[in-house]
This record gives sequence, C-alpha cells and structure tokens, in this order.
Amino acid sequence: MKVFSGSSNRPLAEKIADKLNLKVSGLEIHVFADGEKRVRVIDRVVGEDCVVVQPTSPPADSNYMELFFIIDALKRSGAGKITAVIPYLGYQRQDHIFRDGEAVSLEVVVETLQSTGVSKIITFDLHSIKIPELFKIQLVHLSALSLFAKKIEKDDSILVSPDMGGIRRIKEASALKGNMPFAVVDKDRDLATGEVEAVDLEGNVKGKTAIIIDDMISTGNTIVEASKLLLERGAAKVFVFATHPVFSESAKTTLQNSPVEKVFVTDTINVPPEKFFKKLEVISVADLIAKNIR
Repeated sequence: MKVFSGSSNRPLAEKIADKLNLKVSGLEIHVFADGEKRVRVIDRVVGEDCVVVQPTSPPADSNYMELFFIIDALKRSGAGKITAVIPYLGYQRQDHIFRDGEAVSLEVVVETLQSTGVSKIITFDLHSIKIPELFKIQLVHLSALSLFAKKIEKDDSILVSPDMGGIRRIKEASALKGNMPFAVVDKDRDLATGEVEAVDLEGNVKGKTAIIIDDMISTGNTIVEASKLLLERGAAKVFVFATHPVFSESAKTTLQNSPVEKVFVTDTINVPPEKFFKKLEVISVADLIAKNIR
C-alpha cells in the first residue's frame, strides 16, 4: 500500500501514513504561471493499492482538479485499487435545487469523481443524510461524534443543534452520551445571501453549559447567533464542537470575539497558522481514517 497527499492537507496525510507505519509517497505537483497544475507520480505503483488524501476545502475547485489529476496519474501508472480520502467533501451544501434555475453542483462533482476510476471514498460528517445516495461506488461515511463525546462532560450540560437540520446529528450525539438532554435552535436563513438569524429555541438551557454540535463552521455567524440566543435564555456557558473548520471570510475574528468559551474542530481541513485563534482546539481524525484503510 502507498499513501499519497494532495496539497490541501499534507499534515493529515502524514499522520495517517504514520498510523499505517508508512511514509507519504512522492508526487510532483507543478503549478504553472497561469494557475494550471501538472501532476506526476514519482514512486512505482504498478499493482499497488493506493490512498490519496485530499480534502476539497476552499479553494474547492482547485483542490478537486488536483485530486482528479492525482487519481488519473496513478491509474496511468498502473495502480491497483485507489481509495480517495476526502475528509471534507466540497460543494456538499449544494446537494439539491434551492431556487429555480440552479445547478445541483454536488451531483456534477460526484459524477466527475466517479469517472476518474477511484474505487472507494472515505469522508466525514456529510451535510445531508441523502448525499451518500448520490454515489455508485463504495462510500465510507465516518463521523467525528465519537471523538467529541470523549471531550464532552455530562454534568450540568445540554447538547444543542444550531439549526433544525442538525436534529439527527444531535440525537446521535445524545445517544453516545447516554441519552444526554438536548435543545434545538430554530433559525432563518436568507437563501440569496446566506445570512442567518437565530429566532427561537426548543429546550431548557437555563443554568446549564450549552454544547453546540455542528458539521462545519464557515463564517461563524450561525454559531454566534445561536450562542447569543442560548445565553439570553439563561445558559451559563457555551462550547462548540464542529467537524469541519472551513473558516471562510472573517471566521477567526468572529469566533474569537464571540461569547463562546471554546471551539473544538477536527483536522479534516488543515487550519493554517493565520487562521488559528486562542479559543480553538483541533482534534485529529487520522486514527479513525487509518483504521478504515486497514
């Protein structure tokens, strides 16, 4: 077996390879002056099972193209079974038509990915339970909830979904913690701008430590709106657990200046030094991935 890494999350690829007692194999990724990429496999891969680690986080378009090229280079070099480890699946929030005239972007991405000849895909905490139905090849859908459960204290705490769409996730987290109580924030979102507003809360958080669990953090605005509502309704403190640190726009400043005590995320997406902030803690998913590769 050989492990290869795209450029989007080399640190995670190295952790996964280390868990498998391997080294990351050689790839040459050249970027031309116009931004186009050329990929070359350096190691011999004839008949080898190969693993490619490449989250398709922002810039999603560039990272997807790089992934497609790596898979193609491996196939042309004689690789056997190819597993694509895509911890964060870009475009997953565009899995259906929200307004007339829109493309279903995720379907286009999935069809393109499958056409490359990849054998299996490993990913984490997809935004919708229906997304796996789009795949015609083997999809291993993992979750970071078990990692979060180890960090969450039950005493005087309540789990919180920041929106109605996260009810399934919060129920799974509750089950992992012995049917821990939970609450749900009801929010409004402008489909054109993406702006959110927390409008109501189902559940009693008064005097409790509120623990928000979500699949991803992009701008951080949903977290801020939810945390403000929780504190208004009497929560003592607010902690946040989210699998994917997309951290677009001014998320770093937004989250650091928010009333949240601490933000836990995973390394499905690499968080560069310029996006780190004091309240942030990163938990690695490398062990879960390595176990599924074995």
